[in-house]
Amino acid sequence: MLKTMEPVENSSRSYYQLSVTESIELFDSNSEWGLTSEEVANRYEIYGWNQLPIKPGKPIWLRFLLQFHQPLLYILLIAGGVKAFLGSWTNAVVIWGVTVINAVIGYVQEAKAEGAIASLAKVVTTETTVLRDGQTLRIPSQDLVPGDIVLLTSGDKVPADLRLISIKNLQADESALTGESVPVDKSIQSLPEEISLSERTNMAFAGSFITFGQGTGIVVATADATEVGQISQSMMHRINLSTPLTRKFTKFSRILLYGILTLATLTFVIGLGQGESWIYMFEAAVALAVSAIPEGLPAVVTITLAIGVNRMARRHAIIRKLPAVEALGGATVICSDKTGTLTENQMTVQSIYAGGMHFEVSGSGYSPKGDISATDPCDREKWLEYQLPPPLEECLIAGALCNDSQLRQTGDDWLVVGDPTEGALITAASKASLNQASLVASKPRLDGIPFESQYQYMATLHDHVSPVIYIKGSVEALLGRCSRMMGHDSQTTALDAVRIQKAVEIMAEQGLRVLAFAKKEMHIHQHSIDHEDIESELMFLGLQGMIDPPRPEAIAAVHACQAAGIQIKMITGDHIATARTIAQRMGIQKAEQVVAFGGQQLASMDDHQLAQAVEEGDVFARIAPTQKLRLVEALQSKGEIVAMTGDGVNDAPALKQADIGTAMGKGGTEVAREAADMLLTDDNFASVEAAVEEGRTVYQNLRKAIAFLLPVNGGESMTILISALLARDLPILSLQILWLNLINSLTMTVPLAFEPKSKGLMQQPPRNPNEPLITGKLLRRILVVSLFNWILIFGIFEWAKSTGSDITVARTMAIQALVAARIVYLLSISQLGLSLFNSICHRDLSITHTPILVMGIVGAVALQLLFSQWPVMNQLFETAPLTLMQWLICLLPMLPMIPMAALANWIDPS
Repeated sequence: MLKTMEPVENSSRSYYQLSVTESIELFDSNSEWGLTSEEVANRYEIYGWNQLPIKPGKPIWLRFLLQFHQPLLYILLIAGGVKAFLGSWTNAVVIWGVTVINAVIGYVQEAKAEGAIASLAKVVTTETTVLRDGQTLRIPSQDLVPGDIVLLTSGDKVPADLRLISIKNLQADESALTGESVPVDKSIQSLPEEISLSERTNMAFAGSFITFGQGTGIVVATADATEVGQISQSMMHRINLSTPLTRKFTKFSRILLYGILTLATLTFVIGLGQGESWIYMFEAAVALAVSAIPEGLPAVVTITLAIGVNRMARRHAIIRKLPAVEALGGATVICSDKTGTLTENQMTVQSIYAGGMHFEVSGSGYSPKGDISATDPCDREKWLEYQLPPPLEECLIAGALCNDSQLRQTGDDWLVVGDPTEGALITAASKASLNQASLVASKPRLDGIPFESQYQYMATLHDHVSPVIYIKGSVEALLGRCSRMMGHDSQTTALDAVRIQKAVEIMAEQGLRVLAFAKKEMHIHQHSIDHEDIESELMFLGLQGMIDPPRPEAIAAVHACQAAGIQIKMITGDHIATARTIAQRMGIQKAEQVVAFGGQQLASMDDHQLAQAVEEGDVFARIAPTQKLRLVEALQSKGEIVAMTGDGVNDAPALKQADIGTAMGKGGTEVAREAADMLLTDDNFASVEAAVEEGRTVYQNLRKAIAFLLPVNGGESMTILISALLARDLPILSLQILWLNLINSLTMTVPLAFEPKSKGLMQQPPRNPNEPLITGKLLRRILVVSLFNWILIFGIFEWAKSTGSDITVARTMAIQALVAARIVYLLSISQLGLSLFNSICHRDLSITHTPILVMGIVGAVALQLLFSQWPVMNQLFETAPLTLMQWLICLLPMLPMIPMAALANWIDPS
């Protein structure tokens, strides 16, 4: 029985430096027996369960209250409190009602997004095989403890961080953690301290998958002490999302608050100095504050963002926080992971060298659709003699038979069962109508030598007319064993090693992973082979070069983003040559050549050098998770708005730090999803480009809403201020102001949120990240239209009074005239208005179809009719019914608003 173990620091950080014996002794375990049941129970007490802690969600009430955490809503809540204190409960209830509606909209939208995210999570109980009490058991992976002996085989998911103690041709897919697109060959030798995570070949990390072979490992870290857990822990304390829009909106609200308080105080003090009573001036100051506050703006912002969220969801992007919608629209740089994000995450043979001829292979992924054709015209003429050149046929047969994997079709998708590299070889043979199952039936396997890292090759013996051995492996391992090669006419020729090496260099320059193929015909029948059988006298058949190719739609998306002035930078854990090739194919480059930096180069740079490198570089390869984070921070320090895409655990810290982190919802890891602000349900980089487009549209529509709302507040404020200071009758009352700011504004402004994108939106450069929400041009537009609105309100009010109308009628006419002018102004900033203008001036009959805007205008007109003609509204808002002539007079301001709107569009054409 093993002795009770003292606690060992539960971290997998340095166990790769220990020998197998030292690792087993450290955990008081036994490679043949495993742990005892008593020891397992004791270690549960020390280390707990092998599962990552779940971040506790906020209670519903707190999530709802957080919706009020906006400076502009603070103003509304305070204004409502003041009105309640003064006894104006109707006003107070209306103001508070707006804040509640705004909070409900935000809460419901975020709850819907979180629900969509939760639906992506798959509830799977992973099981693993362990040795305990000398018996092999199958247990849930959460039951593992440090010191457990775990048995691994092809297809298993690694349940914890393991120090490997024995292996047999073991390979693991660690792309989710390291970004390495090709499975890693494992070993058991101890490694030096300075070696990087992706090169710790004697470790098997939690969350990775065994793609080939068998192995045994001792658990050295569980739960949050694993490499995955360490990254997950940094995600647990997620701060509230801060985007350029939220920061600008907060700053704008704060400035507005200070401006309103200053103006109201100034009005109060000046009025007292003129001998007015403090009660009258206090109510005037409150009325001024209410008129200056755009009560409908928070609701409009929330609704606009919510509509953007729904649009993005239809384009396969789920937003977790409403402000993140706009953040993508302002992105100046997109940092993208390579494997599985820009690429297919499926190895594909793209180049073949056989019989002295070069061939190119079309198609991508594991689908057998594609062709093989000679690249040189002269070679094509040689090919005319054969349906399939013999050297090419033999090279493809070798790849399909010297193979332990299979392809399976599920619907329209083809999946590899086994090693991705071997799946690519089967696919290449299928494109030449060489079916693996038929080949196996005609040449059944008798024996084989599995791939081992020390030999760098695999061999299989097949029964035929005479037994034949097919071998595949590295060029270095096979070329020295070959004495001859097959020519284009199937005749044996002397080995031309120089020409073969040249072909290898050509493929390597293209970023392709190169495998060599050979065969040996046996002159005697035998049923087994050993390494001695393939030491020499092999016939070289050819080379196959493969790569994980870029997605065609991702290439188009990259070009669209670049046309929009957005820089694309590839950040990957893969080889620098492969990454450079993919970047070149996708057009991710600013100069004639792709500028690439490796992880070791970046590690030696100080902050200034890194800032220079991140500005110049297109590709950053062999990057560790901490370096990804550092790169994002360097870009942000230069004022860039950074969007980061990724799907692996290694992407999570950078996803969290980025202004907008985007994770893959279908193939991504849970850690990456938790760190992200947006999920792509189709795992397609093209959806990022669509989200950028929607984000820009949202910001465009928000600016329209602000340009439409604030001039009314400006005109109302000027009216109240001047009337109070001159001690004149107010042309508009506070409750009427609330009607205009809430009901009328929402009815006419919300349709702007549904406006389609403007032409050329994705051909414009990103807006300046430091640009304020209210730009100089927009401010001048607001002031000019505000002045017009003030003149309009005063003019109609004074004219009505001077012609003998009752003050209630005069106020009603002033309000209706303002709404009529607002309809013209609304059309002037909408797509519908621009279409109407073009159709009139240029006889262009193509009018933008915006039914929601028309519905909004019709709804506003109907409400205004009720506002003045319905007795209930007359009593509630102190309005009066208007005659037909009075209505016609109220419509007259629509005419001068036409040139005023044109002037406003000239001042601020955006």
